[in-house]
Amino acid sequence: MTNTIVEPDEATRLRNKVVDELCADGNLSSPEIEAVMRKVPRHAFIPDTPLDKAYDTYAAVITKTDEHGVQLSSVSAPQIQAMMLEQAQVKPGMRVLEIGSGGLNAAYLAELVGEHGEVVTVDIDPVVTDRARRLLDEHGYGRVRVVTADAAEPVPDLGEVDVVMVTAGAWDISPAWTAQLRQGGRLVVPLRMRGLTRSVSFVQVAGEHGPYLESESGRICGFVPMQGSTAHREELLLVNGTPEIGLKFDDGLPADPHRLDNAVTTPRHELWTGVTVRIQELIDTLQMAMAISLPGFCTMAVDEDLDTGLVAPVNKRFSLAAVEDDTFAYLVTRRTEDDKHIEYGVHALGPNAEQFADKVADVLRDWEANRRGGPSPVIRVHPADTPDDQIPADRVIDKVHSRVSLSWPSA
Repeated sequence: MTNTIVEPDEATRLRNKVVDELCADGNLSSPEIEAVMRKVPRHAFIPDTPLDKAYDTYAAVITKTDEHGVQLSSVSAPQIQAMMLEQAQVKPGMRVLEIGSGGLNAAYLAELVGEHGEVVTVDIDPVVTDRARRLLDEHGYGRVRVVTADAAEPVPDLGEVDVVMVTAGAWDISPAWTAQLRQGGRLVVPLRMRGLTRSVSFVQVAGEHGPYLESESGRICGFVPMQGSTAHREELLLVNGTPEIGLKFDDGLPADPHRLDNAVTTPRHELWTGVTVRIQELIDTLQMAMAISLPGFCTMAVDEDLDTGLVAPVNKRFSLAAVEDDTFAYLVTRRTEDDKHIEYGVHALGPNAEQFADKVADVLRDWEANRRGGPSPVIRVHPADTPDDQIPADRVIDKVHSRVSLSWPSA
């Protein structure tokens, strides 16, 4: 059943329910965005989706997959759309470039900029742009300009914009995005850093050695990866040469990955850290602490069909992990006696398992003592040729077009 046969009043009721939930849980505070999300018919932009799925507050709707079932395009969850719209701070009369063309978000932006503003939405996939063009026209948003192009290149005849809003997962920052952004403009992008994705609101800063981007906010999110020339795949290291245990690295494999070949032949060292968090507590800064502090940071996944128990993660699809020479470690959790908290532990395998487990545990304990409940790292994006001495940071991530720095704010 599709939502086209459901009474419009039901769609209105569900749409208002979603917005009420977003306001109640703190994900939506702007009256302007609230009004827009109550007005624009979300279900109209995903017409083949059942109404209850279209108006799931926290779930995206996949609109295109490839022959292997890999997700290529989606309409983001209302919670993510509200969050990014608030990060973008779009005002009437602004010019906005959207990268990734689902149609719905462009309609929201068109409402926010008003009749004196301009919205241009770009996607590399003609199937996606044809769909967006048709749906925008059908529902009164013909003034949105839809362009089929690789957004890694400048959009023809665009000029400068006030906001660039990226709605596909990005590994790098294309120079074209900043070139089209006016001085003081804002870039909102789901940026992947060491395997962790954050929706980051950047402002353009005129630095001593040239302009760079600096984050105003960064929120946990997940997105369909970007296609085209800026696409970037994580590299997979199969521990012991089999698909049972895979370590994913975002910025290249370790220098000598074969040193890990015999790690699983050693006894597993298990260490409980004493670091506890409330169930459902947001741990975004803990993740970033590991990404900043551990040079060999990665994520681990276990193939359930091949699992022989060599490792015992709580989440077999995604566990925070790290490698150091011939040893690797990953995080585990267990519930505490009050059943309201979980405690973090470290499992390590390899010749130096005990020492490396201690090192990872120290990162968690330092987070608990100094970072927990505090601000997220400041994220800055510099041109790729920026020298090290011009990037003071706790961690620098080298990409193709940029150098991304992560720095804890001063106490």
